[in-house]
Amino acid sequence: MKIIVAVKRVVDYNLKVRPMSDGSNVDLANVKMSINPFCEIAVEEAVRLKEKGVATEIIAVSVGPQQAQEQLRTSLALGADRAILVQSESDLEPLCVAKCLKAVYDSEKPDLLLMGKQAIDGDNNQTGQMLAALIGCSQGTFASQLIVEGNAIKVTREVDGGLQTLSLTLPAIVTSDLRLNEPRYASLPNIMKSKQKPLDIFTTEQLGVDTVPRTKLLGVELPAQRQAGEIVADVAQLIDKLKNEAKVIV
Repeated sequence: MKIIVAVKRVVDYNLKVRPMSDGSNVDLANVKMSINPFCEIAVEEAVRLKEKGVATEIIAVSVGPQQAQEQLRTSLALGADRAILVQSESDLEPLCVAKCLKAVYDSEKPDLLLMGKQAIDGDNNQTGQMLAALIGCSQGTFASQLIVEGNAIKVTREVDGGLQTLSLTLPAIVTSDLRLNEPRYASLPNIMKSKQKPLDIFTTEQLGVDTVPRTKLLGVELPAQRQAGEIVADVAQLIDKLKNEAKVIV
């Protein structure tokens, strides 16, 4: 089984982002970047499938700037066999990213595509679903468990009312949720070995993907600071404040 894992370069989740002084975008100057946490979970799941003897090859794919090679090397250190970077220096929308991944899919013909359910920068939660529509294959989103059963996979996904279990025929797309697994740390020997693993670079032009944006970013600003709470004397005062100050009840 050949597996493609999509990974995205994002601001490290431990950091607090800040807008640029003109509010035009997020300030990424001198900011630590890392693999999107949900994508890291997808990489871990692919590596576990290979350790079980289910997967034969893992290909890490990223769509982004040249610096995304760093995150791909991390994926190689975690256990991926080779990597592909679709290089673009502009901010790409989810549909454009899905089209790039579709082009890689057409070239590689994998049995399974794994990716995070969403990226922590845009929080769009769209790429996996769009890619499944472009390919025309089955999909299981928000996966908390994945079991391969011959030419099918059983995916347990988290929904509002609890858990839902699906049986998907291959090829299929699965997007990972937090409870799918806990990613490992890359060891120093594997980090050194990752530098020797192949990493191919393509451009969006080479893949024939249109990168013209369909949406426009108007501005970025920090959310309003939370006001301090207030202790009320009794229920009557609470109701009065909710009605006349907060205006959340009538």
